[in-house]
Amino acid sequence: MITTVDALQSLKPNAEWSLDGDVLEWLDGSQTEPTALELSNEVTRLQGVYDGQVYARTRKAKYDLLNQDEMRFDDQANSTTTWVDAINAIKAAHPKP
Repeated sequence: MITTVDALQSLKPNAEWSLDGDVLEWLDGSQTEPTALELSNEVTRLQGVYDGQVYARTRKAKYDLLNQDEMRFDDQANSTTTWVDAINAIKAAHPKP
């Protein structure tokens, strides 16, 4: 879940601030404090980006379970397509939106 902290870091990188619960104390003299609406909009935007990448996170988790180097080596030695087939199956099961 995307938080106000994520939004602050995205909108105002390297800014100085303190957040106690929902109370933001702006400590940065060189950057302007974002409004509540700006923060809310950024949380929504970042959550949309995160949600839009669920397929990529799922694919990566599945790819990590494969012993890809050994699969590629065995495919080359045996003239098979086990690795390509496995990758294609993962992509088919978790397509890009």
